[in-house]
Amino acid sequence: MNPVATTSSAAADSWLRNYGSAWEQASPQAARKLFTEDCRYFETPFSKPAIGRDGVARYWQAVPDSQTDVAFSHEVLAIQGQTVIAHWSASFTRVPSGNRVKLDGVFVLEFTDAGLCSSLREWWHREETPST
Repeated sequence: MNPVATTSSAAADSWLRNYGSAWEQASPQAARKLFTEDCRYFETPFSKPAIGRDGVARYWQAVPDSQTDVAFSHEVLAIQGQTVIAHWSASFTRVPSGNRVKLDGVFVLEFTDAGLCSSLREWWHREETPST
C-alpha cells in the first residue's frame, strides 16, 4: 500500500505567501505559476472554474486592471493529506471608483506532490466603503 502524500504546514504557508504576493504585486503571471496545467479555480461555489494556468492568468488579469493597494493575509487552518483549508483576508482600492474593499474568505486547496495547486475553491464576503 502506498502512503498518502501530505502537504506540510510550511509548504502550505509558503504557497499562500506566494499567492498573496502575486495578488499584491498585481502579477497574473506569478499567480499562473502556482497552479498545475489542468487546475480548476472556482472563485465561488456557483461559478464555472477558470481552467488551467492560462485560465488562471486570464482570471487574474482583473487585478492589475481594477485593483490597487492590495494587502493579503492568511492562516492555515487544517491539512488532510494534500488538502489544505485556509482562512484569508484581503483589502484593496477599486479602480477607478476609489472605493476601499475588504474581503474575508476561506480556501479549500488541493496540491500535487510538486507543491502546485490543482484545485482552488473559495468562499468569501465583501465589505465595500465608498471613497470620500
